[in-house]
Amino acid sequence: MTVAERWIATTWGGPETWEFVETLVPDPGPGEVTVRVLAAGVNPADAKHVATPRDGVELPVPIGYEISGVVTAIGPDTRIGSGEVSLGDEVIAFRVRGGFATELTFPAEKAFVKPTTLTHAAAANLLLAGTTAAEMLHVTGVTPGETVLLHGASGAVGVSVLQQAALRGITVIGTASEARAQVVRDFGGIPVRYGPGLADRVRALAGDDVVASLDAVGTDEAIDVSLELVADRSRVVTIAAAARAAAEGILAIAGSQPASARFRDQIRGELVALAQNGELAVPLARTFPLDEAPAALALLAEGHPGGKLALIP
Repeated sequence: MTVAERWIATTWGGPETWEFVETLVPDPGPGEVTVRVLAAGVNPADAKHVATPRDGVELPVPIGYEISGVVTAIGPDTRIGSGEVSLGDEVIAFRVRGGFATELTFPAEKAFVKPTTLTHAAAANLLLAGTTAAEMLHVTGVTPGETVLLHGASGAVGVSVLQQAALRGITVIGTASEARAQVVRDFGGIPVRYGPGLADRVRALAGDDVVASLDAVGTDEAIDVSLELVADRSRVVTIAAAARAAAEGILAIAGSQPASARFRDQIRGELVALAQNGELAVPLARTFPLDEAPAALALLAEGHPGGKLALIP
């Protein structure tokens, strides 16, 4: 065993209540690896999932879902998600438990060889946003040549949707502020300003050609406009407005849902390959030292960090 530092939630509440503690890192058993963390991705779920009590979850809760780092130990008869693995290999991992740490041991199938095209800080933010974006396109059944509306196009999930859609020949009209409109253009989308009159502005750009709507922001405007423009409610999906989805009969997806988890696990290798080929970028806003995790979550909570955030041990 080795000693590491990590963030844990010892009570339900915001990041300001978390504790940075020393912990023992167990040696990996069969089917496990130990990774020295070089960067941890920062996501809204990190704070959301320990803000209030959750069924089946007991305190303390280790924080962090995705990392990039170096393999320091390998259990017997073990392969990672992308195949063979050796000591010193650079890997990324997604859906780990306790990624806000200096080192951790976890099931090896969660790890993939790190794309050489990405820094550790960017690679640590590839898969949570990327798999969410992929599932939004999947569940709405979007095909090449179709036009979709994307709410929150300049955010992390939105930028991944833009890139994945462009690779498939899908046209995306993406909502953003005027200040972030160029981000939408840079990643292949057509920007449209959110706010009063949004539906009319979308119609001016696409007429009646919008066949699906993807909501990554969860506002009432996003849902209302989606319902106004898309007749088939099975082609409207949200990741941030579960209550409205239940009330309106539209799709709501989340990594905690078994079907979502299965799809996101299945798509990991494809997204890693796209990144390795230079076809899937991860815009990074800034990094924080690992011991400043609450400050990183505070910036993320403001809503417009300008790209992904990463913690560096």
